Formats: sequence, C-alpha cells, structure tokens
Amino acid sequence: MNKLKNSYFSYFLMINFYYLSWALFSALISVYLMGMGYKPSEVSLVVSASFLASLITQPFIAKLCDRYEAKKVNAVLLVIASVGSIGFMMSESIYTITLFYSLVLLILNGINPIMEKIATSSPYEYGKIRIWGTWGYAAGTQIAGMLYSKVSPQSIFIVFVLISLLCAMGCILTKPNMQVRNNGIVKYKTTDLFKNKMYLYYLLICAVFYAITNMGNTYIPSMLVDRGLDTGIASTVLSLAVFCETPFVLFSGKFMDRYSNKTLLLISCSMVLLQCLIYGLNMPLNLIVLITLLVKHPAGMLYIMINLKVINTLFDEHQQITALAFVATLKNLVSILFQNVAGNILDITTYNNLYLICTAMMIACLILVINFKIEKGTDKKLFG
Repeated sequence: MNKLKNSYFSYFLMINFYYLSWALFSALISVYLMGMGYKPSEVSLVVSASFLASLITQPFIAKLCDRYEAKKVNAVLLVIASVGSIGFMMSESIYTITLFYSLVLLILNGINPIMEKIATSSPYEYGKIRIWGTWGYAAGTQIAGMLYSKVSPQSIFIVFVLISLLCAMGCILTKPNMQVRNNGIVKYKTTDLFKNKMYLYYLLICAVFYAITNMGNTYIPSMLVDRGLDTGIASTVLSLAVFCETPFVLFSGKFMDRYSNKTLLLISCSMVLLQCLIYGLNMPLNLIVLITLLVKHPAGMLYIMINLKVINTLFDEHQQITALAFVATLKNLVSILFQNVAGNILDITTYNNLYLICTAMMIACLILVINFKIEKGTDKKLFG
C-alpha cells in the first residue's frame, strides 16, 4: 500500500471510479423507477429533490474540505454514499427512495469540484488523470445498461457500493499538493468570497453558460429524434459525443496554461453559440449531428477546466474549494430554473425557436466575457 501512495494508480482509482459510480447510479434512474411502476411525475420528484439537496449541501461540503483534508472528507462521504445506495436498493416507498437517492446524489454532486481540484493538485499532468473520468463515465453508462438487462436492476446498486469504496480507497492513497488548515481553524468568512467583484461578475457568466448547456443535456436527445433520427441512433450519437472531449482532456497541458482566462472563455462560449445557432436555424440533419459531436461535451469539458483556472486566478488556495462549490451550487439552481422555462417554451413553440432564444442568451454571455477584466492566469501552471 505504501508503494501505491500518491502513485498514478491512486489518482486513476479516484477519478475513474468516481465518474464511473456517478454514471452507474444516475444514468438509468428513470428507467429503474418506471420499471417499478412509478409515474414520470414521481420520477421528476425524486430527481428534483436530489438537485435541491445538492443545492443546499454543496457549500457545506466544500467548507468541510477547506477546513480539513479534502481527500479524507471525500473518502468518508463516499462510504456514506455506499450505505445510501443499499438503502435506495431496499426502498419501495417513494419517500424513502427520494431520501436515499438525494443522499447519494448530494454527495456525488458535492464532491465533484473537490475531485477536479485534487486532479489539478496532483504530481501528474491534469489531462492524463482526468481522461479516466471521461472514460469512466462512458463505461458506467454502459455497465448500468448491461447489469439492468442481463443481471437485475438491483445489481446496479450493489456494484455501485464496490465502485464507490474503490474510489474512497483511491482518495486516501492520493497526496495532492493542497494546503490544509491547521487544527481546523479557518481564517476567513464565506461571505468574503462575495466581496470579490470579479467573482460576482464571473458567476453571472456561469449562470448563462450552465443554463444553456444543462438544458441541452435534457432536450438535445428529444430534439435529435424530432429532427428525424431514430432513438437508437440518437443514443449512439450522444454516447460518441462523450468521447469527443478526449482530445481536450489529453492535451489540456498544451494549451490551458498557455492561453488567458478570457481567451479560453471566448472559445468555449463561441462553441456553444455556434451549436445553438445551428439548432435554431434548422440546418441539415448531418450538420446537426456533427455539431453535437464536436461541441456538446468538448465545450462542457473545456469549461470545467476554465472554471478551475478562473477560480485559481481569483482566490487563494484556502478559499478555492468553497468558491468552486458556489459555482456548482449556481449550476444546480440555474439548471432547475431554465429547464422548467425551456419546457414551457417547448409547450407552445418549436425546438428551433427555443434554440434561437438560447443563441441570443449566448450572445449576451459573449458580451459579458468580452468585458470581463480578469487577469490572464497564464502563470498558474495548473495543467502541466
């Protein structure tokens, strides 16, 4: 075990099995619950409750990680998540199902910014660690489908327990270069974050970006089917789209430290703007599929790395996890709000008009980025 401490394998265990467990637990939740006889409205209740639970608890989890050793906090929470998975598997009442699903998801959502932060604080190049998260998430989706159809629906949650415990082991074995508060004493207030005007401005950019991209995660599949793709082919396109972020992850060390925060934000937002424009103008189906492959996940992955870099530029080490958590909290909030808005828009009009509205929002987002007076951040060397 001593040989494994802070080894490349320890970071592989942590990142790969974290994203694998996340996909495993959540990918087929609607299929699982509707297979038990629950109505779509009840499924929505369960999923919405998990978003709200994450919204409330994410800053608290981050605060714990800022006060104590992040990897140990993560490991303890993953053990709790494994217990929650067993409770979820054994639940039959919609209320206990909601309780245990929310418990597991608030942990998986809550530790996400910390996992990304540990990846940038390792002795290895960020891309060579984070790539296992991409592949782990894709593998988790496939494994969940195989277990559901070939073994049993409940087997998904048994495997989740094993995977989350392996992830916890990986966390313990890592030794990221992160500051630890002495004796758990925090020398700053959380409210100090919001005295940073650049951070407040950045949160506004995040709100627009995440509102559009997270809405897409819900409605792009149905939009592709509406445009004429078979459901199975649409599913394959979306699976392949996950792997299209691989070059951005693998070669992050070649460009993330070289280009300024503003330049990277402009690239990511421009990609999403182009995607929305092509969807909104009802372009040929082949072009719609191509832009989905080239933009959907790559733009999101690029923004994950940009977010790490921006927060690293704006704050000292001891405040970064909490700052990242508030971005994640905002992401959950705008996702809930804009998905409801988008659903109401689709009730009265078409996907074309929805994405033309999104195009206008992304133009506004680009204007915000252009006027964002943040330092370049090219001296941080986070990804090399």
